[in-house]
Amino acid sequence: MRPLPRVSGKQVIRALKSVGFEEFDQSGSHVYLHRWTGERWSDRVTVPVHGNKILKLKTLKSILKQANLTVDEFADLL
Repeated sequence: MRPLPRVSGKQVIRALKSVGFEEFDQSGSHVYLHRWTGERWSDRVTVPVHGNKILKLKTLKSILKQANLTVDEFADLL
């Protein structure tokens, strides 16, 4: 298992979009994404975007849990 990568919110959004996630809303600096699972939209994934600031590891871990991705799967998307 790889360690969590050090990435910004913009990089996370780019990676999630590459596997089918779509932006559907934004509130301030938080972008909300979801993807079509064949029957319904997935649960919401919230990504904070503060310029190119690197996300805290706990925040990134929470995003990956919401997106139902492992660290290895996410690292391959970068």
